[in-house]
Amino acid sequence: MQLADVRAAEASEATKISRLLAESIRDSYTEILGETPTRRLVSTQCSLPRIRAEIEIPGGAPGWLGWLVAAAPDGTLLGVAAGGVPVPGEGELYALAVTPEARCTGVGEALLAAATDRMRAFGATEQRVTLATENDPSLPFYVRAGFAP
Repeated sequence: MQLADVRAAEASEATKISRLLAESIRDSYTEILGETPTRRLVSTQCSLPRIRAEIEIPGGAPGWLGWLVAAAPDGTLLGVAAGGVPVPGEGELYALAVTPEARCTGVGEALLAAATDRMRAFGATEQRVTLATENDPSLPFYVRAGFAP
């Protein structure tokens, strides 16, 4: 699979971002957290009005660096990421999700690298991510990327 583009999300992509993120959360957490907590997580994190507003924040809010998307050459969204620098010097990855068919193809790494570059440009010297559970299925990805549990 060839990755064509990692770029800032456009307002017209809010629905696709919401769906991709919701699918990823359901696939990753339903068995671990259970159905009700997973539904709550989807409801909180994947709200279309929230994502649309986050994309359209003019100039970004303090500490918010926006949504990134990874797209295939045909425009299909393969993954999304969001992050910011909420505390001077500390970058935080708020979301990173990749479609099942694009996992293990470098899409997640490309999104993480782009988000990291944005955070560094805004003064981050450290970076963190909070996972939903200690046995989070994405933990090996983050450990390979240099994060410590």
